[in-house]
Order: sequence, then C-alpha cells, then structure tokens
Amino acid sequence: MQTTIGAGDFKTKCLKLLDEVALTKEPLIITKRGIPVAKLVPIPAEIDLYGALEGSVIAEGDIISPLDNEWSACQ
Repeated sequence: MQTTIGAGDFKTKCLKLLDEVALTKEPLIITKRGIPVAKLVPIPAEIDLYGALEGSVIAEGDIISPLDNEWSACQ
C-alpha cells in the first residue's frame, strides 16, 4: 500500500520525507483535499552500462561470405 500525506503536512515535513523516500525506496502520494495531486518517487540507482547487454546477442555464423544460393536475377 502506498503512503499518502496531505500537502500541508508535506510542506512542513518536506526534507524529512525526502530522506525517508530515499531510504525506503517507497513512493509517497501527496494529496490536496483528499485528492492525489503528486507522487514523490525515489530516483533509481544508476547502473553501469558496460556489459549491460552481455548475453543478448546471438552469433549466427559467417555473415560476410557470399551465399551459395543461385538467384534467378543472376541468370
């Protein structure tokens, strides 16, 4: 369940709530008169892009050599 807080309470506790969201990694819904108006979410941790695609490429063999097929356009 997501935590909600009124805009007035958020205004008075803003810095503490920012630290709490960063620590718990749980979003916080900010409401105004009971209606959700904003969502405070933590920034995801940065990932190292080096090696991120490892294992995602499939080697299909030799793709440079000519094909052994005889095309009708070549006749």
